[in-house]
Amino acid sequence: MRGRQKSLAHFESHQPCSDLSDLTDAERDVFEAIEQGEYGPREYADETSRSPGTIGNLLARARVKVDGGDAS
Repeated sequence: MRGRQKSLAHFESHQPCSDLSDLTDAERDVFEAIEQGEYGPREYADETSRSPGTIGNLLARARVKVDGGDAS
């Protein structure tokens, strides 16, 4: 955890009503499973037989697209 405080707008943008249409299928799956679901990155990596680095990269790209350029 980085210690940066998130704004309410950040959390509102991650609600299920967020537009995920710009995400690839893989990015959407990872984003929904981790940001809106019940998995942590390593747990989801194990569940999907992917490396944690791949999950982290997909999640980072999805966050940039959903947040409009904010990778944090």
